Order: sequence, then structure tokens, then C-alpha cells
Amino acid sequence: MSNPYETGRFAAVSDVDQVASRDDVARVVREMVDDLRRNPGAWENSTLERFLDALSVSLTALPNLYANRGESFPDQPNWKILAEALVMASGYE
Repeated sequence: MSNPYETGRFAAVSDVDQVASRDDVARVVREMVDDLRRNPGAWENSTLERFLDALSVSLTALPNLYANRGESFPDQPNWKILAEALVMASGYE
């Protein structure tokens, strides 16, 4: 980030909407690691402490995210929800 008022971004990953398995989440995490290594200052939450703090908030906020998109939040957790929370935590302000 070159501008002191600029905020970071979310991790650049592909096909989070298509996540349906443990292997899909593993792929998303690998893509997140690759993105962080290529762009170490780009994420809003690029340190472990900030990322984990944002992950906690992201997990709590997921039902509202679904509601804002006009979707029902699933009663049972699934792999897609985990992947969404992980990516969300990378850029959550």
C-alpha cells in the first residue's frame, strides 16, 4: 500500500463459491499463502495476530453477510463457509 489512507485487500483466490470439500478448502488456503507471499503488504490482516482476530469477527459476521446477499445461512456448517471465513478474515476491517 502506497497511500497511508489505503486499506488492504482480501486474499486473491479462485472459485470460493465452488468449495465443497476438504480438498477445496486446502486449495483455497494454498492460494492464500501464495498470494500473501507474492504480495506481503497487500492484505488488510497480514500478520497472524490480526488475521486470527479478523477470523473470529468474520465467523460471527457470516450470517449477516448471507442475509445481506439475500441468502439463508445454512444450519449446518460446510466447507464453503469455512473457505469464505478464511478469505474474509484476510481483508476484514
